Amino acid sequence: MNKLVMILLCIFLPPLAVFLDKGLNKDFLINLILTFFFFIPGSIHALWLTVR
Repeated sequence: MNKLVMILLCIFLPPLAVFLDKGLNKDFLINLILTFFFFIPGSIHALWLTVR
């Protein structure tokens, strides 16, 4: 996917961005928990995984 689209998804829908980039694995579960409890750390985690 386009990097700009992935960055926007990381900001607005972090678990979806991680799922599209990495699939269903431990990174997705960690991001889902981070986003569920605290939205900002979930977004940061998604951005870190996507641009790395």
